[in-house]
Amino acid sequence: MAAEDSMPCRHAGAPPQTIVDSVSALIRDLGAQSSLLNQYGLTTQEYTEALPAAIEGLRGSMSASVADRKAFLATLFQGMLAKGTINDLEKPNYGDDTVYRLTIAGFGDVAVIQKGCPDGKHSSVQWSAPAWARETYLWWLCDSMRYEPGEHLSKGVNRLRQRFFGDYPDTVDGVIFHNHLCGTGQRPCPKIGKAARVGNVDVPPPCVYVMPDRAEDATEWNWDGGQHRFFPGVLLSAFGISPEQALFFTGYIGFQKRAGTLHTTITSRFGPGRVVTFRN
Repeated sequence: MAAEDSMPCRHAGAPPQTIVDSVSALIRDLGAQSSLLNQYGLTTQEYTEALPAAIEGLRGSMSASVADRKAFLATLFQGMLAKGTINDLEKPNYGDDTVYRLTIAGFGDVAVIQKGCPDGKHSSVQWSAPAWARETYLWWLCDSMRYEPGEHLSKGVNRLRQRFFGDYPDTVDGVIFHNHLCGTGQRPCPKIGKAARVGNVDVPPPCVYVMPDRAEDATEWNWDGGQHRFFPGVLLSAFGISPEQALFFTGYIGFQKRAGTLHTTITSRFGPGRVVTFRN
């Protein structure tokens, strides 16, 4: 099974890598097309020197802004507050790390750390679990189509595994892969039947994965999905999923050490009897 199979969804209409490579080659080779460049008042040298800045500018204009990403998650949490799913919500201040503080009656505070695509170092390794949080989650808002969602997830989990077994003092209780593309024509979701209204769009339940706790001298960490967390059930309840059904929509990540080699398992659950598992 390939890494992209760790999640049940795929991008619809995303170009194959061969086409992407051809477009990249075309952009590079345009610098040699002097007649075409002349039509735009450019020399070969000017084109070559300006190309990196032009690409960065295009990337910035085509990507969702930080403000748009914040609005998606803030709107979702605001809806949970309005429904009474959570009892209080503290949003990040401008300039601070993007950490939401959700208060749940009878349980305490949950930290949700907003990040971008999980395959980046900043989004998978550079974070700290707040001291006030009873549970802490990374929420990956990834709108990139460079990889299928499952491959993005797998790359992020591999980085998290290095951190889990590293010298860092803290861990996360789970990770969530979900953003404004989920359930749209660009990223169809098999859970769309459980969608809830977020702002002006119908949004399917997030893909939630429980992470293991550290344990000295262990050889398996949540390998069979036996680790339980509180927040996934609360989050899924905002999408009309009952506590009895929540387990069928909560995935898990586990690690195993065998013959001195570390292995990873990623299990996605998206309804009763609907499960995909990727191991490496």
